[in-house]
Amino acid sequence: MHRAAALRLLRAHAARALDGHEAAMAAEIIRFAEAHADCLLRSCAPGHLTGSAWIVSPDRRRTLLTHHHKLDKWLQLGGHADGDGDLLAVALREAREESGLTRLRAVSAEIFDCDRHLIPARKTEPEHYHLDLRFMIEADPDEPLIISSESKDLAWVEMTRVTALNPEESMARMVRKTLASG
Repeated sequence: MHRAAALRLLRAHAARALDGHEAAMAAEIIRFAEAHADCLLRSCAPGHLTGSAWIVSPDRRRTLLTHHHKLDKWLQLGGHADGDGDLLAVALREAREESGLTRLRAVSAEIFDCDRHLIPARKTEPEHYHLDLRFMIEADPDEPLIISSESKDLAWVEMTRVTALNPEESMARMVRKTLASG
């Protein structure tokens, strides 16, 4: 398991001009990854690194969201690293698995956004944190979607409507960044 690549990405992201909240989370994720050699594994009890795909249309006016089955919220696609230190590859793999999309393109190999969020306890898992590295991925909204067992639904959503489906600051921040970059 190699966390060095993830730490390099995180340090480069933290060196950018981030809002205060994201800057604090980036610093916290770096400290966590430095302190936990097993940070890429689900078995890391306090939490673990995850890779997410903020999938956008080429014109940056829409994003693909999943209505997450277990969390019952509209979110970006993504998931567990399972030991893979290449979090961009994790994000792309999860995007393919959760959407059926095959023509995905990373807009950049750099982290687009990062977030730390609490995952509630379930039958076999205690409460823990996902320390999420998010990458902007471009896809064609006309490509057919396949809903996986992890989702209740998938939908291309206008950027201006994302916070109506999920008002959390981490979602609003990604929308703001996308609109500012377009």
